[in-house]
Amino acid sequence: METEGKVIKCKAAVAWEPGKALSIEEVEVAPPKAHEVRIKIVASGVCHSDWAYLYDVAKMKPRSFPLILGHEGAGIVESVGPGVSKVSKGDKVIPLFLPQCGQCERCLSPKTNLCTKNWEKTQQGVLADGTSRITCKNQQIYQFIGISTFSEYTVVPEDNVTKINPDAPLDKVCLLGCGVSTGYGAAVNTGKVESGSTCAVFGLGAVGLAAVMGCKAAGATRIFGIDINPDKFEIAKTFGAAEFVNPKDHSKPIQEVLRELTNGGVDFSFECVGNVGVMRAAVEACSPAGGICVIVGWIEVEELSLAPLDILLGRTLKGTYFGGWKSVEAVPRLVQDYMSGKLLLDEFVTHKLALDQVNQAFDHMITGKSIRTVIEM
Repeated sequence: METEGKVIKCKAAVAWEPGKALSIEEVEVAPPKAHEVRIKIVASGVCHSDWAYLYDVAKMKPRSFPLILGHEGAGIVESVGPGVSKVSKGDKVIPLFLPQCGQCERCLSPKTNLCTKNWEKTQQGVLADGTSRITCKNQQIYQFIGISTFSEYTVVPEDNVTKINPDAPLDKVCLLGCGVSTGYGAAVNTGKVESGSTCAVFGLGAVGLAAVMGCKAAGATRIFGIDINPDKFEIAKTFGAAEFVNPKDHSKPIQEVLRELTNGGVDFSFECVGNVGVMRAAVEACSPAGGICVIVGWIEVEELSLAPLDILLGRTLKGTYFGGWKSVEAVPRLVQDYMSGKLLLDEFVTHKLALDQVNQAFDHMITGKSIRTVIEM
């Protein structure tokens, strides 16, 4: 049945209020307006940020509810609004929470990937005109960072989507919409890991394992994986880590342990947890003689405390967002890297579940049973 230009009724996982499990509902997805794209979502990864904005709200800036979460998806263009020229009906695409308009001052700068196009609107859960395209029970449903991939269909701005290889498996490349791109880019773009260096990655979830993979690709010779869950160590070897430290096994702070193991500190450290205590440990695990710490883990409202000497002697502290990639142009290249065997993706996927099992995916994540769960629509 032809759906173009019509409201589509479909299933979505709706967050009606913070702290409550997602509810599978029938929602209405309106046709795309000018410079918008309606996508049939085929697969979506379940990211820790999705869980955090629902259950760990004290550490996050408030979001408007009701809300459809999900921001790590892949799908097929169902229809496009007036003026759309970058993608066409039938294209395989990845929706992007970080836009790339190619025209704003930040897009034209090589120093940043933080495009400003519609940024404030999508952070509020709406599109350019200040409204969402999704409703349920006669209520507007906000779109998480403008995306909402926990829905069988969604509508996103044209600058928040990129066309990919038509042969790409969507249940794998969806991970490039957030976690893998973020961790991998933190190492190769933001940190600029050097060949022969020593690295430490704090937190061996999907983002941390992607950072390990980036360190390996950049030629690091020693890669430490740090996690309080030793079950993560074996899989981390697949991505390139060879030495592991569980902070629970030591009476000393983890940064002291790492400095002893590396004759004064690592060259590069990556905090992939989103915990301010771990962030400080990651900084202090670096060599004071030029060590670089990259904060990758997402947290918004807590304060990070450092001693002046943590920085004064020569350490560098950096942050990364989406791994420093300029999203629209970079993600198709990352897809090609996966297709050619340069980038691992299959190894991240430990579970595949249906949309009505999305709450189970959160449970797997929080209990440490999964690396990445992919929701198949």
